Amino acid sequence: MSRFGDATAVTRVDEGRYRIDLDGAFGFAEALNGGYLMAVLARAAVDAAPHRHPVATAASFLRVAKAGPAEVLVEPRKAGRTASAAHVSLVQDARVAVDALITTADLEPGAEPEWVGEPPTPPLPPIERCTHFQGRDRERGFADQVQMHFDPATLGWLDGRPSGRPECRAWFRLRDPHEPDAFTLALAVDALPPIVLNTGAKGWAPTVEMTWHMRAVPAPGPLALHGSGRMVTGGWFDEEVEVWDSAGRLVAQSRQLARVGRPPSR
Repeated sequence: MSRFGDATAVTRVDEGRYRIDLDGAFGFAEALNGGYLMAVLARAAVDAAPHRHPVATAASFLRVAKAGPAEVLVEPRKAGRTASAAHVSLVQDARVAVDALITTADLEPGAEPEWVGEPPTPPLPPIERCTHFQGRDRERGFADQVQMHFDPATLGWLDGRPSGRPECRAWFRLRDPHEPDAFTLALAVDALPPIVLNTGAKGWAPTVEMTWHMRAVPAPGPLALHGSGRMVTGGWFDEEVEVWDSAGRLVAQSRQLARVGRPPSR
């Protein structure tokens, strides 16, 4: 199995109860990436359900989850032929870190989308015209587990010249030989740097709530991420992400509410 597969694998210890050793390589400093945590919850939800795909997830991030042992609790809410739903919680140190409602269903691989009018196309340059950040050495965190090539037009904040537009675009894939699947999509929707950085904000921007939908089974190859937002006000901002696969299909959508980051203390 790949590093990502191992890092998200859950072990059933009882009905509706799973254990996992959370992998610190999928985080920044001591905080684990929210998409990684949603992938862990999705694996448990799918294992406990008769369906293969987490088609809708609404997750509340209650406190920071850190590397180390944790439990995932799955409480079924509905079991149907078309879809099932469960309340899924990540518990660490006897406290709930993430609480989610996850709906599972079965999506047909290769299903073609039906559009009203022309399908939208993310304005993302080809990979060879994007900016690639190479980790300085391996095993140092989230940035070393993924390959991301960013649209230079959305990286002005790096040089102290934020565009003023809350947006970010990038190509995404895991460094592991792990082709995109349902759980990779959970990671991808939270992989971009916070779009609020392009409005002049600095520091870590913690997610408070995120809802994401799996729309199709992704084709092999890199994923195109397009992140944007509508409003930054009172220390809060929203962020929407669309994920497109190598076949040009929209495979995932997300929307989150987050806090504007604070500059790191000196």
